Amino acid sequence: MDFSEDQMRRYARHIILPEIGGVGQARLLRSRVLVVGAGGLGSPLILYLAAAGVGTIGVVDDDRVDLTNLQRQILHRGEDIGQLKVDSAARQVAALNGDVRLVRHPERLTRHNAAALLAGYDVVADGSDSYATRLLVNDACRLAGKTLVSAAVLRFNGQLATFRPGGPCYRCLYPALPGANEAPSCAQAGILGAMAGVMGSLQAVEVCKELLELGDSLAGSLLVVDLLTTSFRKVRLPQDPHCPLCGSHPTLHDLSGHGEAETGCG
Repeated sequence: MDFSEDQMRRYARHIILPEIGGVGQARLLRSRVLVVGAGGLGSPLILYLAAAGVGTIGVVDDDRVDLTNLQRQILHRGEDIGQLKVDSAARQVAALNGDVRLVRHPERLTRHNAAALLAGYDVVADGSDSYATRLLVNDACRLAGKTLVSAAVLRFNGQLATFRPGGPCYRCLYPALPGANEAPSCAQAGILGAMAGVMGSLQAVEVCKELLELGDSLAGSLLVVDLLTTSFRKVRLPQDPHCPLCGSHPTLHDLSGHGEAETGCG
């Protein structure tokens, strides 16, 4: 594609990278990414994808901005309190980069609408704060043949993984919903605000790598981050032969076993 003079200047630091160049930047501008959740993880993720020139960003979130969000959800402002997060996100993206179209999906992700929401997107990025949502997004991506970049944060800790069609999936890590005592929410256990920024930014990097087919993918691995000790550890995530979705004898063939899911958070 031919870049305008403004685009040449805006994306100059990408274009001079031999791994990206003009061809890669044009590919980003044609790309379509669906982000689940416009909260702590979704905030830096959406902003960095927009700054990078990812042409279409869909955002699924039915939540409204609350004062408690502003400690970590940098996509939103005090004047946005009470408004839909997808509306706040659309305003911020429009102010940041006019090349980018943000598609608002102000709804809760469910087994009924998951397949339709994923359709037409190249990569899905999950920034939700619920195991039920993560499992639902994972299953929908696997059934649709979509690559999923999934992140999670709590307290001072984070996890990041990429799940490609044909490889291990999120259910290889968490086959089913953990108990309530095993999986406290951010509201229950707390979170360092900047922790969400670190993991959401790393998630944006992995999404761009998948779109551009750059470097070593996280597929098949799990990145574990502990910011209290400033440690980053990458561990192998093998495909579980007993996984109910992608194992040798899968028992999940559709989304009918899922109920409603929370989509907002971080």
